[in-house]
Amino acid sequence: MTIHAQALLFDNDGTLVSSLASVRRCWTQWAREYGITAEDFAGVALHGRPAVEIAADLLPADVVAQAVARIELLEVEDVPDGGVELLPGTRDLLDSLPADRWAVVTSATLRLAEARLGAVGILPKTLIAADDITRGKPDPEPYLLAARRLGVDPAHCVVFEDAPAGLRAGRAAGMTTVALATTHQAHELDADLVVKDLSALSVLVTEGGVEISVRR
Repeated sequence: MTIHAQALLFDNDGTLVSSLASVRRCWTQWAREYGITAEDFAGVALHGRPAVEIAADLLPADVVAQAVARIELLEVEDVPDGGVELLPGTRDLLDSLPADRWAVVTSATLRLAEARLGAVGILPKTLIAADDITRGKPDPEPYLLAARRLGVDPAHCVVFEDAPAGLRAGRAAGMTTVALATTHQAHELDADLVVKDLSALSVLVTEGGVEISVRR
């Protein structure tokens, strides 16, 4: 299978990098500080959603802003403690792409996204973060904004995601979706193509765009 595109849009956590250990540490401490029970915490979808939406599901409206600032601080401070690592295939794939052909589209805040990406040496020319949008994934707004910033028709973009919410956002934006089975089982992911991680893919840059294929 070969997918033709003009721009590649990557989720960050679970797609380019793994920060699961950091997320568990920080959100567990955050929940404890705000008196959130394990039962209540388990009932809220976390992965692939902006922190402000998670906090709004769990806390009174008048403390959400403070709570979001607190989790951002906890996660940023955790980055130097080995909170982020590159996932297989990330470096080789990104190094093969021109800077104006790809973007990172994350549910993290800009401060946190830049900290995590910077820790592993990823410096995207185009970065869409929670600060840039009003509606997070699974709404298509983040991916549509990325396409607009790159100057590419959404129909000619490919979204790379590990989370169901992100894949729904990509489909709603009218984009081709590639799912990575890094944080979910393959059968849980609904996408045009499902692979284990970015190491399973090869890319060829052409005058007309990018060709993506599965390695044999």
